[in-house]
Amino acid sequence: LLVEQEGFAKGTSSRSTKLVHDGVRYLAQGNISLVREALKERGLLLQNAPHLTKNESIIIPCYSRMRGIFYGIGLKLYDWLSGKLSIGRSKVISKKEVIKRLPVINQFSLKCGVLYHDGTFDDARLAINLAQTCVEHNGVTLNYCKVISLIKNENNTICGAKILDKEANKEYSVKAKVVINATGVFAD
Repeated sequence: LLVEQEGFAKGTSSRSTKLVHDGVRYLAQGNISLVREALKERGLLLQNAPHLTKNESIIIPCYSRMRGIFYGIGLKLYDWLSGKLSIGRSKVISKKEVIKRLPVINQFSLKCGVLYHDGTFDDARLAINLAQTCVEHNGVTLNYCKVISLIKNENNTICGAKILDKEANKEYSVKAKVVINATGVFAD
């Protein structure tokens, strides 16, 4: 059973960056294991859902040579961490190449740029495809049904959920062996 309190893909999906997983920021924080995991997820999603994903070239403009070196080295590490699931090699590009690719960029003090590859995807369509997959495997999908509380057994283990059908304004108790809270940023 998959329940969604609004329409499928309305919540977090409608507000995301559309990047498969922007692990670059975690690299700068030194969180290598999270970056490796994100790159694996990205590679698998690009392999498994080519109809929803694409390889996106991204340019970071650098206004000092040190920034160019910093980003160049960091993004080479990013490439290396992606291993067999790499989707393209990063490279330092000249000021002239940055301007050619981004003609409206502020050119004052621009020294170079770093081009790297990341994955983008249609997250709303992915959410719908996941709901379709649930149904294809004999699952039930209900939107406009809100989880209002979790049910716990005598051992204080979650064993189901109480849901509210928002259209009929009716409550139901649903038993489950496993409950997954996939509410994203709205998780309590």
